[in-house]
Amino acid sequence: MAASEGQMASQSLNEKTSQSKTWHQVVLQTLKRNDIRLVPYVPDRVLTTLIKEIHADPYFISFPTAREEEAVGIVSGAWMGGMRGAVLMQTSGFATLANVLASLAIPYQIPLIMFVSERGTLGEFNYGQSLVCRTMRPVLDSLAMEHHTATRLDEFEFIIDRSIKQAITTQAPVALILSPLLTGGKVFDK
Repeated sequence: MAASEGQMASQSLNEKTSQSKTWHQVVLQTLKRNDIRLVPYVPDRVLTTLIKEIHADPYFISFPTAREEEAVGIVSGAWMGGMRGAVLMQTSGFATLANVLASLAIPYQIPLIMFVSERGTLGEFNYGQSLVCRTMRPVLDSLAMEHHTATRLDEFEFIIDRSIKQAITTQAPVALILSPLLTGGKVFDK
């Protein structure tokens, strides 16, 4: 009886701790826990705070890239050299990745971790973003690539941690789609 009460108290504490963190703090801590040091990215407004925190932390090696394919190539080469990496991008940048995923990351079994801030939904003003958003999941499915959409902070750490562990163990890429329900999305001024 006492053991189950202790487990319940521990579980409750973990839930409170997880809820007191921001989504970007959860990403930082989970990357560190999984020894992911390299984080190339394409700048994005939703990811700005995360990018600034990664740059401020000497644990990480991080820099902007011109295109998402470049970031994927860098992380793939780093994996082959023994270093783990993750890529940060926006939904529209994902639209350029089908070739590099199908010809590099998937066949060469690169456990590429992609964090994709989701645009094109929940009040999106840009029609192009909406089109890309509607095609992203079908493209991931057609590549048989694991993907998860994070919408809730209380589940976020579990989703990221387990997805990273699975990607590394199975040597297969994973896309973690960051819903505006989690991040607050891009704020559009009138």
